[in-house]
Amino acid sequence: MKIKALTFENQVFYIGIDTHLKSWTVTIRTSDNEIKTFRMDPVPEQLVAYLNKNFPSGIYKSVYEAGFCGFWIHHRLTKLGVNNIVTHAADVPTTQKEKQQKSDPRDSRKLAREHECNNLKPIYVFSLEDQTLKSLCRLRESQGRDLTVVKNRICSYIHLFGQRIPEESRWTGAFIKKLYIISERLPNGETLKHLANSLVSKKKEILATTRNLRKAILRSEKGNILRLLLKIPGIGFITAATLITEICNIHRFRNFNTLASFTGFIPSIESSDEKIIVKGLTKRRNKHIQKMLIEASWVAIKKDLVLLNDFTKFSKRMKKQEAIIKIAKKLLNRVKAVWLNNIEYKTCLVD
Repeated sequence: MKIKALTFENQVFYIGIDTHLKSWTVTIRTSDNEIKTFRMDPVPEQLVAYLNKNFPSGIYKSVYEAGFCGFWIHHRLTKLGVNNIVTHAADVPTTQKEKQQKSDPRDSRKLAREHECNNLKPIYVFSLEDQTLKSLCRLRESQGRDLTVVKNRICSYIHLFGQRIPEESRWTGAFIKKLYIISERLPNGETLKHLANSLVSKKKEILATTRNLRKAILRSEKGNILRLLLKIPGIGFITAATLITEICNIHRFRNFNTLASFTGFIPSIESSDEKIIVKGLTKRRNKHIQKMLIEASWVAIKKDLVLLNDFTKFSKRMKKQEAIIKIAKKLLNRVKAVWLNNIEYKTCLVD
């Protein structure tokens, strides 16, 4: 008598993966039942081999939370035939007990359970090329922060010994030469020389990264978008690059409100009965874009008369710091229009 091979054709298996650097905790569910929870090496091929061996011909739907590992797991699982999504950790429904008794098995069970109940919203997944551009842009941002630290240390060290900051334009070649001259007058000038050398080195690093970033974007399909965004008043290269690498695809936002929510230009609200409390900008945001747009808005109001007029009106009934946030939101709307319609920006047009 010939034994018929076991098959799970058309049966859906939901897999929750709690990812860590050295191991994964995996839960498998089907038909509203938990089948198994186990720990394994962080290798997608091993997981798929296990599924194919134990649940042949099944439909596999997996999920893991966005985090340190990025999207390489998603791309690998998708290539292996698994229908995978990546979700935001804050969007996963959680009971109070799960919050107080948090563990890897419990987290993986929660992911599998909520995935089966269709309660998880997938986030946008970047392609490998887009992830590379994003990482390069964030490297440029972190290098800028490191440079600011060195500048602050130089100023503090000069003031510490009663010296004056050189009158030349800050951080130019002439300014740096004066730093070396000042170091000769200090009792321990080697410290200032070391800081000046560090300043020069970091400026070179930033220049090299900026050039690489510009070349990479221009070589990509987003090169034309970069040229269009640079024509918007207040938008410089770093701001445009940040917008391009963080948003990636403007079409993934249904409307302007969803884009404003992504960038954090919406209020945080608490409501109870008929009482509504507005707490200012939401803390859930893309901080990279929000910061850049606010800085760009200070430049934009000097170049665009319409934005300047709006800023003046807002400033009459609120603080300037609050008014510039409204300008940043308007600037974001202009970015959306230029990007979405693939058209050049025209100045002095009312929103």
